[in-house]
Amino acid sequence: MILDATVYGDVTLHDLLLVLIILVLAVVLAKAVVLRLRRTLRDRLRRDLLEILAKVVYYAIISVAAVMALPLLGINPSGFLVAGGIAGLVVGIASQKVVGNFVSGVFLLVERPVKIGDQVSLGDVSGTVVDIHLISTTIRTFDGLLVRVPNERVFTSSIARFSVNVARRVEYEVRIGYSADVERAREVIIEVVEAHPFALKSPAPQVFVDRLGDSAVVLRVRAWAPSTEWSRVRAELLEKIKRALEDAGVEIPLPQRVVQLKD
Repeated sequence: MILDATVYGDVTLHDLLLVLIILVLAVVLAKAVVLRLRRTLRDRLRRDLLEILAKVVYYAIISVAAVMALPLLGINPSGFLVAGGIAGLVVGIASQKVVGNFVSGVFLLVERPVKIGDQVSLGDVSGTVVDIHLISTTIRTFDGLLVRVPNERVFTSSIARFSVNVARRVEYEVRIGYSADVERAREVIIEVVEAHPFALKSPAPQVFVDRLGDSAVVLRVRAWAPSTEWSRVRAELLEKIKRALEDAGVEIPLPQRVVQLKD
């Protein structure tokens, strides 16, 4: 048969045809995987980064197919694999952190624990996520600084997302004197909270005695505000509560200590 004709060495036309079929199937598979990848990540990853990832996946599939086809051409791939393994080991050790950050970046893009525009707290960094790369995530802190956080740290740390809910709680400790009327203080604080235009009616605000301090009765004040207005509401309410308590004659005491002298 013509397919059994020898081309060189022990390689026949049949072997060359198999190599061609393997490479064609690899190209078809690579294009299908890349197309699926683009559809899945097009809304989660910048276009330039998506194209880089697609090319890496495409050529990785082609390379694996080429290595599988080498024995059919009479070439022993073990030498290439050993050399590639040694080179990969050296590069892996040298760039362990980079690889870890890259893998974490891929998981972040798939799982999406954070998104661009989220207000988050990540360890000692708090702010708004402005960009997510394959290696790092950029956060603009609330005082305007841009902080680059490695993706490995983002993926393995506990993340508090402030903007994931439409509402966020405002909470204070308010101290009043032992001689003050607790019920009157509660009414004053509730009136201030309910009068604020951005304080939510539901959940309703709460004011209750939290504990009895050394020199004051400690009230716990809880109110809810839209996440986008939380900082503003928190600052304004505290000032208005102080003024309202003073106008109502409710004492806000300084720390005190009673000393008894015995003869």
